[in-house]
Amino acid sequence: MSMEQWLPVAWFVVICFGILMYVVLDGFVLGLGILAPFARNPQELDLMMNTAAPIWDGNETWLVLGGVGLLAAFPAVYALVLSSLYLPVLVMVMALVFRGVAFEFRFKARRSRWVWGGAFFAGSLLAAVAQGVILGAIVQGLAVEDGRYVGGAFGWFSPFTMLTGLALAAGYALLGGSWLILKTEGPVRTLACGLTRMLAGVVIAALGLVSTWLPFLSSRVMARWFESGNFWWLSPVPLCALVVSVLLWRATGRGGPDSRPFLLSLLLFALAFVGLVLGMWPYLVPPTYTLWQAAAPPSSQVFALVGLVVLLPLVLGYTAWSYRVFRGKVGADAGYH
Repeated sequence: MSMEQWLPVAWFVVICFGILMYVVLDGFVLGLGILAPFARNPQELDLMMNTAAPIWDGNETWLVLGGVGLLAAFPAVYALVLSSLYLPVLVMVMALVFRGVAFEFRFKARRSRWVWGGAFFAGSLLAAVAQGVILGAIVQGLAVEDGRYVGGAFGWFSPFTMLTGLALAAGYALLGGSWLILKTEGPVRTLACGLTRMLAGVVIAALGLVSTWLPFLSSRVMARWFESGNFWWLSPVPLCALVVSVLLWRATGRGGPDSRPFLLSLLLFALAFVGLVLGMWPYLVPPTYTLWQAAAPPSSQVFALVGLVVLLPLVLGYTAWSYRVFRGKVGADAGYH
């Protein structure tokens, strides 16, 4: 395989890895914000936010990795996605900034703490829905002619993208609930168990609805699953997702290790992501650009890859170290200053 063939594949793997890391690491923090209205008093919300306070700042690193990797390796796709989806991308970025400000200000405020608690919820929900809309728009296909987007400012809007937006928000809430089971004790853990069991059912139903909708999209994302007998070697992915869904449902309704619901939630997200990537392959924006059609010159890809080889181990090491340092349950007397 020549350099022109394997370099785009390598960058595709890197970008997918960065996106998946962002989804599973920042997803539960967004989920905590979505679940904020269920806190029965300010002290419970303090505890919920304190479970993520020491480690949440570094999670956007993975989002930056995915975006910069897309710009460096596939500039045509980067330009197309930003020009066609600038409204949901703008909403996502502003919501993430708003969420971050609310997270910090709430711990410093006194009389206005309830305002910043509401802002933390609003920013988290808007960011989650916007990310789901962006994903849904790419999956359903963008209106492109001669390499240019022609769909208009709201060409991304459809019932399918709204469904994927709400489905991803529910999935993040599931991650947030299972994270609270892992990190808390007492009333907050009991509350999280009830919410997680409900959300598990919602997410499983949402995955079913999205999967049922895919064959009717013009982007042919689902076609790969059934062409040339592909279904037989791709079928372990949906089968594993079904098994994990059942195990997750059971884990949220009975005793067992507190880590089990969170790990199963992460696994369900990973399987859904793998299934999506397999359905899109080899397209970055189906059915317009394949990896090789959108790839930058090999010299540009190699230059960026050298920096990635240096920085990625550092980011992975820091992430692993921070989660190890702050492992274990978070007590009600823990504080963030």
